[in-house]
Amino acid sequence: MNKTQESAPGKLGRTIIDCIQEKKGSGIVQINLTKTDNSVCEFFIIAHGDSNTQVKAIAAHIEDYLKKQYKIRPLHTEGYENAQWVLLDYNSIVVHIFQQETREYYKLEELWADAEIEIKDYDR
Repeated sequence: MNKTQESAPGKLGRTIIDCIQEKKGSGIVQINLTKTDNSVCEFFIIAHGDSNTQVKAIAAHIEDYLKKQYKIRPLHTEGYENAQWVLLDYNSIVVHIFQQETREYYKLEELWADAEIEIKDYDR
């Protein structure tokens, strides 16, 4: 874990959201898990793209930007193969980039209904 990840998850979250917006990701929400029991991280950031190409582009942009600007890499990535749901694990923040249909099917936000959910854009 990097000091940037450990000391400033809020700043890292804002940077990730900016990266998603730069690639025209939609339905951006941030879920604050700090007050929930047994959470796997501090925040989830969830968004979707219109195609597997866009989903991959959003995820790759986040990875590239954080690597270049902050010298951090995700601890784990998953889902690039079919790009229905790409997960980027930055320890304190886990990013989920979906295709819209997949997001609607899994309804990840509903699984954390007891957490604070902040909508970062209104295109859902």
